[in-house]
Amino acid sequence: MENTNYSGGRQMFHGDWVCSECGAKITELPFKPNGKGPLYCKDCHAKRRNNYSGNRNNRSDRQMFHGDWVCSECGAKITELPFEPNGDKPLFCRDCHRKRMQNRPRRF
Repeated sequence: MENTNYSGGRQMFHGDWVCSECGAKITELPFKPNGKGPLYCKDCHAKRRNNYSGNRNNRSDRQMFHGDWVCSECGAKITELPFEPNGDKPLFCRDCHRKRMQNRPRRF
């Protein structure tokens, strides 16, 4: 039982589904479910999104290690790292690390 309409310029799919987290009935989704992944009601989706973005962006509780290191690429002084280096791998300053990440090929 799926039919579609456009709500606010967005295509919505109607049907009878159940939230994978709380068991609430879902009657409208902004995508057509393929049956492979979990479905979440608006409330559970919002909670999950807030939890994910909150954990991802809240770096203030991350343990930082202080020391006197040198960037392996540009020679800049490094005084703080989010991990304790063991000397086995090269260290990169924030700018060089970002450049390396941007130039890295995507995995997918």
